[in-house]
Amino acid sequence: MTIDPDFKIAAAPISWGVCEVPGWGRVLDAPVVLGQMAELGVKATELGPPGYLPRDPARLRALLGDHDLRLIGGFLAVALHSDPDAAVAAAEESAALFAACGAEVLVLAAATGLDGYDDRPELTAAEWRTLVDTAARIRDTAAAHGLRTVLHPHVGTHVETEAEVERFIADSDLPLCLDTGHLLIGGTDPVALARRFPDRIGHLHLKDVRADLADRVRTGELAYTDAVGQGIYVPLGEGDVDIEAMVRFVHEAGYTGWYVLEQDTALGPDSADGVPKRDTARSLAHLDKIVSRLAAA
Repeated sequence: MTIDPDFKIAAAPISWGVCEVPGWGRVLDAPVVLGQMAELGVKATELGPPGYLPRDPARLRALLGDHDLRLIGGFLAVALHSDPDAAVAAAEESAALFAACGAEVLVLAAATGLDGYDDRPELTAAEWRTLVDTAARIRDTAAAHGLRTVLHPHVGTHVETEAEVERFIADSDLPLCLDTGHLLIGGTDPVALARRFPDRIGHLHLKDVRADLADRVRTGELAYTDAVGQGIYVPLGEGDVDIEAMVRFVHEAGYTGWYVLEQDTALGPDSADGVPKRDTARSLAHLDKIVSRLAAA
């Protein structure tokens, strides 16, 4: 990987099919995933779902060190609108682990409390208020460990649609994880959102998606899990997200955080182990071209 070292590039296990959803797909062993990241020249990763990598800090540091990787943080999907104490306790446990391993950011999503991301009950006004208040408590909990918290708009959570993203921005002061794929599927133009709220950009997940499948998910014609199986996520530059416009804007706006490559994948029983590495390599090559053009300009 030859990307300018001023651009902090990280990977995530979800690109290798490692997901918190029960029955999502075949899960590769952690040494295989981390080894392929290292072979690609990636130097940092998010954690992946609870239980995939060791929860003991010493064991986790050793495993990552074996592959010359550092931990930058991780994704935590918890029900913010119900049982706030349980949500904060889960965040406390993750934040302590992240901090002990030198990480920087807790990526929070407003889970529904149901398995998976296909069903999404409506919230009452009181539940929304609880969601916002619980997110603030988690922000403070993570800050006590020296971590930043960002809210990740995500398909199948209670902050998914453009209206919900706008409502959260109005009601909370948490910065956002701008996930270019999940935002587009939810109906938000990620570049337009970044331009409107540059001060709320706290973290980036770079994804590319097929707009035809995204439209079908948004209208309810196609379940999200089925869309993933049909390849809604593709390597950067091969879908319908303007990745270059996003990278160019946030860079020129002074963003100095991480650019996390994510291509949400579900591996079938016959999927080749090398496919995630191949696709991530294609995304890295595309990002390298974008960064090179930025440098030339």
